[in-house]
Amino acid sequence: MEALVSFSKGSFTVVLLHKPISLLISCALLGSLALVSIFTLEGTTPANAEKSIVVDPSELTPRYPANAPPPQKDPLPDERRLQERLQGVDYRVNALQGDFIGNLWVGSWRGLSRIDPNTGKILARVSLPNLAIGALAEDKVGRLWVGTYEGLKRVDPRSSEITAQNLFLPSKRVLSLLLDKRGYLWTGTDNGLALISPDQGLIMTTVKNLPGVSANALTLDAEGQLWVGTLDGVVRINTANGFIMKRIDNLPGTTVQTLAISPQGLIWAGMPNNLLVINPKNGIVLRSVTRLRGRNVASVRFAKDGSVWVGTNNGLLRLNPNTGAVLDEVAGLPSSRVLALAPDLGNKLWIGTTEGLAWLMPKTQGAKPHLAFSRAVK
Repeated sequence: MEALVSFSKGSFTVVLLHKPISLLISCALLGSLALVSIFTLEGTTPANAEKSIVVDPSELTPRYPANAPPPQKDPLPDERRLQERLQGVDYRVNALQGDFIGNLWVGSWRGLSRIDPNTGKILARVSLPNLAIGALAEDKVGRLWVGTYEGLKRVDPRSSEITAQNLFLPSKRVLSLLLDKRGYLWTGTDNGLALISPDQGLIMTTVKNLPGVSANALTLDAEGQLWVGTLDGVVRINTANGFIMKRIDNLPGTTVQTLAISPQGLIWAGMPNNLLVINPKNGIVLRSVTRLRGRNVASVRFAKDGSVWVGTNNGLLRLNPNTGAVLDEVAGLPSSRVLALAPDLGNKLWIGTTEGLAWLMPKTQGAKPHLAFSRAVK
């Protein structure tokens, strides 16, 4: 026996013509109609209620490509260099430090490594939380101190592990490091100096009122006193108490970026537009090196043969320290912008540039890049 049943709900009218066994289905349909009525009242207008959506069943089935995508190929050299630049890979080598056993520590913006300077082989890598390394120094028991732009860290060279870090410095941005004759570590930041005991890792004193504020470069004179290159000339600091002993300002170029003491005890100061030779006893500028006038000098180091290497923003030169005459201009660098120098390691001069590490042997035609630290294709 069939039954005719009619329902009305809002603007809907439903007619059911089924056998009695369809009662359960009818009740479920009534519930659905009630839900439709509720959503209509809260969200849409009744005029839209009579519209229906037609869905193609094929749209509910996921589609997959007939074939797997082709394998990716390594980019060509020129493309790789472009990709690396777009990805912000920074190959600059800001700091170089030889250790007691003759190895070379390389501080770059990609990490810290120890290499054999005779072969160039990488002996160890140290994982650092912050990769922007600004300075390196070795203490009297062979521990390496690493100045980063996020603080100071001490590394055990045997295990390549960090054993101390983040001391309470005048600033976390470490620009220079130097061990004095007593074995204490002077740490230069962009907001002053700190004297640290390497064993306990304790700060012994700070110099926050440093004339020129920023301790960009450090060197020791023959008497063991500290010279600091700042934004406003050079300052002599008593290493025993941290007191300022002498200030030499009004220098051409003002900002001192690098310092070195010659075998004769004279200060060589690299500036953004000059290289000056200064008598530390009276503060008189003895000369401005002619060939370096107008050039940005970033690194100065004396070699065992008495010559002086000068790294600039536009190349590397070897000078006669007595006359300032240019003995060599080095070609073949990964970049013309030289940041760090380490002479006489593995019978080589090691050169840190903005585009990686290079080395130069005596009587060779040009520098060679170290492939592990540069953009050069491996």
